Amino acid sequence: MSGDRLAFALLSGGLPDASTLAPRVDALFYALLATSTLLVLILVVLNLTLLIRYRRGSPAPRGPLPFSQIKLEIGWIAVTLAIFLGFFFWGAWLYLDQTRPPVDAYEIRVIGRQWMWDVRHPNGRREFDELHVPIGTPVRVLLSSEDVIHSFFVPAFRVKQDAVPGKVVSAWFEATRPGTYHLFCAEYCGTEHSGMTGQVVALAPEDYAAWLERGNQVSNLPIRGRELFVRYGCAGCHSPGSQVHAPLLEGIYGRLQPMANGEFVHVDETYLRDSILIPGRQIVAGYPNLMPSFQGVIPEGDLLELIAYLKSLGAANPPASPGLAP
Repeated sequence: MSGDRLAFALLSGGLPDASTLAPRVDALFYALLATSTLLVLILVVLNLTLLIRYRRGSPAPRGPLPFSQIKLEIGWIAVTLAIFLGFFFWGAWLYLDQTRPPVDAYEIRVIGRQWMWDVRHPNGRREFDELHVPIGTPVRVLLSSEDVIHSFFVPAFRVKQDAVPGKVVSAWFEATRPGTYHLFCAEYCGTEHSGMTGQVVALAPEDYAAWLERGNQVSNLPIRGRELFVRYGCAGCHSPGSQVHAPLLEGIYGRLQPMANGEFVHVDETYLRDSILIPGRQIVAGYPNLMPSFQGVIPEGDLLELIAYLKSLGAANPPASPGLAP
């Protein structure tokens, strides 16, 4: 759905507001539309009045104006500047709220690829071109792309976020009403772009919990990530008994990591991803640059599971996996 179609849907009342963010976006849109319309009407009326009153041959007086032109111009500029600065700060406030998910948001991972959405829930359940979410719960969608730029767009939630190759980005929303809503890719991504559609199914919390327990039951993401950690040979270097001098990873997520160049880096999903794919970009202080790059070796899905495992290390209840040592 393009921007003009979205605006038309808003004006026609054909687009539901199904998230906590949607009414706030609509309020800004309608306020901006009303203010712009009012200003256009004022300018049109003034122009028509002046064109008719002071047309050639009319008896209208053309002497000096009875008021200061400088004061008029300053007043006009000041008023319009205040109005549009108000819209700027309103939009900035809304944007910041949109980009800062609550700390307790429920995380779901979504991979964009030509031409489908690959969705992975925390307990390991997987779905394609569908995203089930609970209502009344903030949901943080961790987005990545396996090939080109895609764009995760749910008009009913007023949420749109590009999925960029080589990095993890996020968007968040809180659904407010049960229902099924359109999911689009809003960035041209190839010949089948128009077919890269899906749906978001918002369920009551108890219905979502029941749905989550049905279907393809597999190990949750951190447990599968631990298995990949061993399979790709990561445990051979990043374990306490290793002969290779490599950083230990317990409790690494969320802390400040000292770098060899004297800087400190906050360990988030992007840092973990870069450390796996481009390990020479940022070298941890006190360690040599020995790790090989896994770019092109680890598929995007495996990478997400590895990152989920690394985030779980040092947690109060780390995942258990039969037959694998921590």
